[in-house]
Amino acid sequence: IGLIEGDEYLSLKKDVVLSWPYKDCVLEGGQTKEDGKRNEIFWNETLAPDDISRLFEPKVITCFKRIDKNGEKSAKEIKDNNNLIIKGNNLLALHSLKEKFRGKVKLIYIDPPYNTGTEDDTFAYNNSFKHSTWLTFMKNRLDVAKDLLKEDGFIAIAIDHVELYYLGSIADEIFGRENRIGLVTILHNPKGRNQSKFFSANSEFMMIYAKNILKANFRNVAISDDVKESFDQEDDISKFRYEPFMRARTAWSRENRPKNWYPIYVSKDLKKITHEKISGYHEVFPITNDGKGMAWKNIKESFIELNENNYFIAKKEKGEIRIHHKYREQQVLKNVWTDKKYQSEFHGTNLLKKLMGDNLFSYPKSLYAVLDTIKIMTSDNDIILDFFGGSGTTAHAVLELNKEDGGKRQFIICEQMDYVENVTKERVKKVIKNNKDGEFVYCELLKCNEQYIDKIKKSKNKSDIKKIWTEIKDKGYLSYKFDIKKIDASAKDFESLSLDDQKRFLLEALDKNQLYVNLGDIDDKDYKVSVEDKKLNKMFYNK
Repeated sequence: IGLIEGDEYLSLKKDVVLSWPYKDCVLEGGQTKEDGKRNEIFWNETLAPDDISRLFEPKVITCFKRIDKNGEKSAKEIKDNNNLIIKGNNLLALHSLKEKFRGKVKLIYIDPPYNTGTEDDTFAYNNSFKHSTWLTFMKNRLDVAKDLLKEDGFIAIAIDHVELYYLGSIADEIFGRENRIGLVTILHNPKGRNQSKFFSANSEFMMIYAKNILKANFRNVAISDDVKESFDQEDDISKFRYEPFMRARTAWSRENRPKNWYPIYVSKDLKKITHEKISGYHEVFPITNDGKGMAWKNIKESFIELNENNYFIAKKEKGEIRIHHKYREQQVLKNVWTDKKYQSEFHGTNLLKKLMGDNLFSYPKSLYAVLDTIKIMTSDNDIILDFFGGSGTTAHAVLELNKEDGGKRQFIICEQMDYVENVTKERVKKVIKNNKDGEFVYCELLKCNEQYIDKIKKSKNKSDIKKIWTEIKDKGYLSYKFDIKKIDASAKDFESLSLDDQKRFLLEALDKNQLYVNLGDIDDKDYKVSVEDKKLNKMFYNK
């Protein structure tokens, strides 16, 4: 058995190479649009270990602002439980967060670029290895994301069918196939897409992994509206409903479950319930209306343990005393979500438009798809991280869930795009104002070479490029591979290049280890970090 070309066998030793060309690279990407027509710029450079170490060092943070129901003001302190929105490259932001949040995040929810294969493909610049590129982009981020998760934590990744299998392979490698919990199908667009040649896609997926499946557990909660409404009682622990303590099924007959057949004693006023025989109390057995002996749901020893804090109540029904118990809010969760609240048009796009007054963001997730995910996987004081922050749906969902159940969950949002300031931040700001509760700290990674990348991407002509080059020579950091004197000596050759090629050349010339200012350089006078920012960085990193 082997591979052949024509009539000849190929030698696996010298003729065949199975290659993932970028697997050992670091992809640092910069998005310029959010609507699926992204113009991504990636650097596929093989970095020496010390270069990678410097690239991943924690960064200086700046532009701290505190936002609450009263508005926006300069932040004077940073606390461990602050909600955060961080503007900056998400890969480098994640490595900065490791300093403080390693092993502390309960849930990571992300909605990454889908790499859908359209004309405006995110990774179309390198179609030969588009899946490899996308996987490397994701792998770099998922590797560090795993470090941030608690041992009993989860990661939920939204994705469509195009990269589903590729993503599953890399997620299995990083989190372990044994920690794969499942794949949820979400009906987010019932109308589908009319232009489809084959199937009209009206659903997408959510891939879920545990950090350690032996320690992870979902919460006992209900997410379907009809199920939630059935839990019409509430105590200090949770919502609940009362259900019969007797199981009236053949499998639970007295004969089949002898240990579950025993008397329960109830006072005349039905207010006291005990396993002890007391004079004047009713003696109650699990007997049906037609006289059949059945069984209680628990054996006597378990009943004794449960019988406190009004867990059981007695009711008189059709002349007979019946025992009921508290059944706490829970639901058998299905892996297909079809509820109308998960439709992205009404509870994503329209909801955001209503909140912001304009259609500022394309294809936001349904608020409730994210909210229910958080509800299932987190408790009151947990941390939720989203490093593809987008329009801020995850932060919005955390605030709404805290309002609903009184929790104090903390969100951390990372987003590189400029819309983080006028969409993401403003959305969360309005939610807090409407709820009259909550706050967060907005901050940014301090740019170094990243500021020139922004300028290069926005440049309109060669004259702009010339000015940027002059600025880079004066204040920027070039890769060791580029010699300023040699470049200037070949100025005519550079000028003859197309605008796109000039942009590409300058981007390649920049030292990618200097995109943002490293925390270790915070006292370097060239970066002009303010005294206040130095103080806040010490608080943020607990230095």
